[in-house]
Amino acid sequence: MNPVAWLLLAAAAAVAVVDWIAVARRARRWEHVAKPAVLVLLIGLALVIDPVRPASQPWFVAALVASLVGDVLMMVPGAFVAGLAAFLVAHVGYIVGLDVAGGGSAIAVGLCVVGVGAGAVVVGRRLLAGMKARGGSRERMPVVAYVAVITVMVGSALATGRVLPALGALLFMVSDSLIGWRRYVREQEWMPVAIMVTYHVGQALLVLSLAA
Repeated sequence: MNPVAWLLLAAAAAVAVVDWIAVARRARRWEHVAKPAVLVLLIGLALVIDPVRPASQPWFVAALVASLVGDVLMMVPGAFVAGLAAFLVAHVGYIVGLDVAGGGSAIAVGLCVVGVGAGAVVVGRRLLAGMKARGGSRERMPVVAYVAVITVMVGSALATGRVLPALGALLFMVSDSLIGWRRYVREQEWMPVAIMVTYHVGQALLVLSLAA
């Protein structure tokens, strides 16, 4: 990577750590600044990185911009579904970006999606049961749609056979699974920090996959 890319990556890592500490300490003001700042820096990184597969770059940038919008909306009370929609758009951007760069064959993608989908169904059923018990059935269809799209995104990443996009996508899905578990099933004290660590590392790996 070029020097500017390394600088932006280091800055994103530093700000991400600030965000994790803020989340752990429940310092909302710091979190509300650091959380979107990480995505701004990753967007900058995606723009200046020297891509091995240039066709992916604009789609990944679009995915990161949608993620930034999602991050902001998720901090607004009552805007959970709107934030979910923004992240759904982000996953579509990643799906297209992975495909136009010469992703896996249709058979490979299909097999990977089926495999990831099997796990998603297990977790999703538990989330839907918890959602019903907590009276959140209005969010049922948005959540189902979101799970379907992120499943395709992760399957597409796995089908490339490349480590960085595959690991990045899986960590993204782990982060989202923890969000759902925390919201609809049961909250654990360690979850908020784990959600942000897996999310930021996942996004960073997806960006770095542009240069690998």
